[in-house]
Amino acid sequence: MTAGSKIKKIVKPLPIKDTPSGSFFFRPAILQLQSGVQMKGALSIWATQQVSGEVVFTTGMTGYVETLTDPSYAGQVITFTYPLIGNYGVPEKKYWEHERIAARGAILSEACILPSHYQSRRSLFQWLQEDNIPLFICPDTRALTKIIREQGTPLGVIDFATKNKKSVPRVLFSDPAKSNLIAEVSVVKEKIYGKGKKTIIAVDCGMKENIIREFLQYDTTIIRVPYDYDYTKKTFDGVFVSNGPGDPSQAMDTIKILQRAMVLKKPIFGICLGSQLMGHAAGAKTYKLPYGHRGQNQPCKNLSSGRCYLTSQNHGYAVDEKTLPKDWIVTFRNLNDNSVEGISHKKLPFFSVQFHPEASPGPTDSTYLFKEFIDLL
Repeated sequence: MTAGSKIKKIVKPLPIKDTPSGSFFFRPAILQLQSGVQMKGALSIWATQQVSGEVVFTTGMTGYVETLTDPSYAGQVITFTYPLIGNYGVPEKKYWEHERIAARGAILSEACILPSHYQSRRSLFQWLQEDNIPLFICPDTRALTKIIREQGTPLGVIDFATKNKKSVPRVLFSDPAKSNLIAEVSVVKEKIYGKGKKTIIAVDCGMKENIIREFLQYDTTIIRVPYDYDYTKKTFDGVFVSNGPGDPSQAMDTIKILQRAMVLKKPIFGICLGSQLMGHAAGAKTYKLPYGHRGQNQPCKNLSSGRCYLTSQNHGYAVDEKTLPKDWIVTFRNLNDNSVEGISHKKLPFFSVQFHPEASPGPTDSTYLFKEFIDLL
C-alpha cells in the first residue's frame, strides 16, 4: 500500500454508530511545522479552527488519559509514538490528572474505535469531542517523531486541506510559551485537603492530581494555592511547588514569593516546573532543551547513591548547572543527555527533581521522595 492510498483510506468519513455521541468524521488536513515540513493526514471534523502549538511526542505505551490531562502539556500538541491509542477507553474523572484535557491537540497513527475495559466510561473519540480537542490522524507518527528529534521541538499548525489551500500560512505560528500558560491551569482560589498534623502549602502551577493523592497518604493537611498567591504569612510546615507548563522565566510572581519562603528556612520540595522555579529563586538560570523529555522511560541517576531510576517526565526546560550558586548541588542527572534532573541546597531543607515521582501513569520507582519531604517537616 502506498502512502497516498493509506491517507485516502484514513480520511474517508468514519461513522461510529455504537456510541451515544453519534457519528464522528474526519477530513483531509495538513500539519505544517515552522521549519516548512508538511505532513498530510486527517483532522477530526469537530475542530472549528486551526490547531496550533508546540508539537511534541511522548513514548508511553499506556497512560494516554494521564498524559492528555497533565496540565504541563498546556499549549502543546502531543504526538503519541505508540501506534494504537484508546484501546482501554477513558475512565471516570477521579483517575484524571486535571478536570479536563490540557493539551491543545492529539496526533495519533491509529485510534481504537470501540474500547474494552471495565473502568471505561467513554471512548477516546467521545472524550476528545466532548472537550473539543482536535484529533489529527497521521499516517506516519514515526517519521514525525524523527523530525522532532532532529529539528528540536517545533511550532506547528494543523488545518483542513482544500483544493485552494494546500498549506498553512507561516504567519500563524505563535509560541505558546511566551504567554502565561500557568495562569490557564492553576486554581483560582485556595483549596484544602485532609486534616493531618503537618500542613503543606502546595503551589499550583498546573498540579497533577496524583501529587495530592500521594501527600494524602501521610498525616497531612494540604493547602492548595494559586501560582501567584503569597502564602508566606500563613502557618505551615513546608512548601511544595508543582509541575506546570511553559517557560519558568515567565513566572516571576511565583519566583519572588518562593524567594520570600526560602528566607523562612522551612522545607521546600519542587517537581518538574517546580524544580526550575526553585533554580530561579536560588539565583540560577534555565534553558530550553533541544527536544524536551517526555515519556515514562527516562533514566535518571541519583548522584549520591549511584542508583538509577526509570522516571516519568514531561518538560522542555532544564536548570543550567553552570549558574547554580555554590551553596546548591546537582542531585540527579539524566543519563540520556546528562542534563540536570534534581537540585538541593547544601545546608537548608530545599530540594527538587525535574522528573515526576508521583508517576501517573508510571513508573513508581521514585515515590520515596514524598516520604523524604514528609520526614523533613
